[in-house]
Amino acid sequence: MLDRYAITLIRWPLKQAAKLPDKIGLTANQVTVSGFLIGMLALPAIAMEHYWLGLLFIVLNRIFDGLDGALARRQGITDAGGFLDITLDFLFYSMIPFAFALANPEQNAVAATFLVFSFMGTGSSFLAFAIMASKRNIENPVYKSKSLYYIGGLTEGTETIACLVLFCLFPSYFAEIAWTFGALCWVTTATRVWAGYSTLNARAD
Repeated sequence: MLDRYAITLIRWPLKQAAKLPDKIGLTANQVTVSGFLIGMLALPAIAMEHYWLGLLFIVLNRIFDGLDGALARRQGITDAGGFLDITLDFLFYSMIPFAFALANPEQNAVAATFLVFSFMGTGSSFLAFAIMASKRNIENPVYKSKSLYYIGGLTEGTETIACLVLFCLFPSYFAEIAWTFGALCWVTTATRVWAGYSTLNARAD
């Protein structure tokens, strides 16, 4: 819901920041993998209840995720890079609830499982439509710089990042936040399924 505004806000600073890695010869894929590995350090940090350290790794991961896109636009967007980026993003997102389940299994495990289940809904509807949109050459009028069709919803990347930050700031309320955000994810899934099916059905041969 907020991604179109967030992207507009951060586009210029990321474009400027991408000049340095481009100058020293780093590729967008190298930045993607580096950001993912840094982000994965949030797993042991959160599991050991070092939530502020976990938050630091989450923020760094998201900075790298924005930087790799800006760098890709300088060097040329590729299907392989887009595939790598989205795959590692989904793995990262699902890792955070798992980390909180490890930190406090008795209090967090069920809520974390529900949230990962909810991520399956948003992720599968997102990727399935992207595949079909590419097959039918359906262009996205909003996110033209993306390597695949970016179907929106109530809980997009910006909202997900805000949720992960809230987990770390208020870890004792993880379950409540996870249940709430998971429910919102199902609203997103329902609207994506309806919009995706309607769009593709209207373009049926």
